[in-house]
Amino acid sequence: MVAASRPVGGFAGTPAPPRDALLAAARTPRPSALERPLTDLDGVGPKLARAAEEAGLRTIGDLLLRLPHSHRDHTELHSLGDLKLGEQATVLAEVRSSKLRPTRRRSLKIIEAQVADGTGSVKATWFNQAWLADKLTPGTRLLMHGKLDRRGFRVDTHEIVGGGGGGPTGLHTTGLVPVHPASESVRPQRLREWAWQALAQAENSIEPLPAELRARRGLPGEADALRAAHFPETAEEASDARRRLIFEELFLHQAALATRRSQRRRGSDGPRFDAPGELVDRWITSLPFEPTADQRRAFSEIDSDLQSGCPMQRLLMGEVGSGKTVVALYAMLRALESGYQGALMAPTETLAEQHALTLDRLLAGEPVTFALLTGSTPAARRRDALGRLASGELGLVVGTHALAEPTVEFARLGVCVVDEQHRFGVRQRAALDAKGSPETPHVLHMTATPIPRTLSLTAYGDLDTTQLRELPAGRPAVKTWLVDEDRRAGAYEFLRERLSEGRQAFVVCPLVSESLKLQARAATAEADALAAGELRDFSVGLLHGQMPAADKAAAMARFVEGETDVLVATSVIEVGIDVPNATVMVIEGAERYGVSQLHQLRGRVGRGTHESFCLLFPDEAGELARQRLEAVAAERDGFRLAEVDLSLRGEGEILGTKQHGLPRFRVATLPEDAAELLAAREEITALLGRYGSLGDPALGPLLDAVRARFGDEGAEAIPA
Repeated sequence: MVAASRPVGGFAGTPAPPRDALLAAARTPRPSALERPLTDLDGVGPKLARAAEEAGLRTIGDLLLRLPHSHRDHTELHSLGDLKLGEQATVLAEVRSSKLRPTRRRSLKIIEAQVADGTGSVKATWFNQAWLADKLTPGTRLLMHGKLDRRGFRVDTHEIVGGGGGGPTGLHTTGLVPVHPASESVRPQRLREWAWQALAQAENSIEPLPAELRARRGLPGEADALRAAHFPETAEEASDARRRLIFEELFLHQAALATRRSQRRRGSDGPRFDAPGELVDRWITSLPFEPTADQRRAFSEIDSDLQSGCPMQRLLMGEVGSGKTVVALYAMLRALESGYQGALMAPTETLAEQHALTLDRLLAGEPVTFALLTGSTPAARRRDALGRLASGELGLVVGTHALAEPTVEFARLGVCVVDEQHRFGVRQRAALDAKGSPETPHVLHMTATPIPRTLSLTAYGDLDTTQLRELPAGRPAVKTWLVDEDRRAGAYEFLRERLSEGRQAFVVCPLVSESLKLQARAATAEADALAAGELRDFSVGLLHGQMPAADKAAAMARFVEGETDVLVATSVIEVGIDVPNATVMVIEGAERYGVSQLHQLRGRVGRGTHESFCLLFPDEAGELARQRLEAVAAERDGFRLAEVDLSLRGEGEILGTKQHGLPRFRVATLPEDAAELLAAREEITALLGRYGSLGDPALGPLLDAVRARFGDEGAEAIPA
């Protein structure tokens, strides 16, 4: 066997693919060249360009960042005489004869060719490539990769030596052959040929990493890394190149977030509040519980923000039942005692109504009034609340996205609390911000979903963060069981025992009404079935998001007051519901929910002093779904569960659905690349400490590269 060779661009300075006209211009980087369409490449016509665009490839720059997911090792050429049965090998041989062999199956075409080299001869076979019959003429030299079996050499890929095409001979059959992520209409072989041509433009990419940083971390240059990531000479070279490009992508995204955060702070003034006064001190003293150490730390961090003169942008996330609403109310009361107004915006009417009930309970000892504004608020009450908000008479308001409507005016908005902020659009949040004009209000983003650090540094990296992990004293851990269908009767008996003790229960169903397409328990049918069957001796209520607001409020009120023993509901009760007497949570179709959502639903029980339980009933759980359910049953810590959720489902779905505003990484993958993410953040922090701004001339074209890669995500913060 002999070593195969192929001209590739590598770290050692091997020349890039030969495109004379392009190489001549490659000495001085021209980033605009990366915006050229794929049709500038040989062999890419309009039809293929449209297919590539459907796969996310529009420009040469897009192609350079579509890295191979693996490389096939074809680094050695074998002689025909050395081949062994069952061995994958690459051979160079000459065609002696060929024919199209007929078969009984009309759809099956077989080409057979007798090929030879100086060491032997063998019959090579191709399946369903009838077009080769005219090309495999005697004397044609072939590079072939395939496997020897008892019938001959079965060819997987081949190249005609000197046959032209979109790359050098051996591109598909020798060396470390890249396998790019393909689509139905764009095969890996085409992507390989296009990538080879596109690498002539690698020199036109911006080098965003400061030279000192690259030298210290041992990272190759941008152009060399792109070449080696696609067509490396060794596996180590490919690994080093990929590591460099992963770090670069995360570094640029952290730079975008840091710049957005800096620009926001410089671009506007926030209300400057005095230190906490009598109102807040008296309210804390009046609470029927002692705030946890985490809550007091959150109070202190919020105080620092409110007294800084810069608009607060803080993310408050915490364990289920850790008291986030108490912290939110603290921030709004700080605004009230400083002469400003506070607003809490929730994504659903049910959650807004529950926040109003919680605030009413927390403010029981204080002469503080607030209004609830949703799409269902009666017209007369709405007019009254709007008038009092505009005059400044009303200091606090709770509502849905209705708060962002133009008809809602504030006299002096100082603090906005945006609950489950990922469920609001950018324009809705911006509209609420604008209501504080001329000062930009302080904003506390609140989520009931613990977020893994790797995701918080990407999706929310421009925010300060506060975590609440400590639960109030006396809260029992919720025992969680994964219950198969054959144990349902015993589970209902257990539920009846708890209800007979005077406790209450939730039964959560994935659908509102029965569906012919989805075989899942529906809330309406389940409520009727339980009331007539297993729970006929108890009062069964129903709650779902499609009910009129008045009916929802009445159903929830009956459950809170203990008039209803069991509340059958959809996931509308996922957050914000606080009924201390509820001790059993039954979740039907549990495999349909994500880990974090199951943890949130489980958090609706165990909010009092009674022992509490969560029963997970799967309909049909595959391997991945079973892993999620077993993780929930075994783990009580929401932050650790969030890490499990991230590893199982990826950063785009960690909050339950694909989220707007999450970074679109082309090279990096979380949580696998968490170490590179943390390293990138450390480097950005160090650069800011050293230069004060990422726009410092000493950092070269860093911000140009940020705009090029994350322009739509960082445009609001990074001036051109």
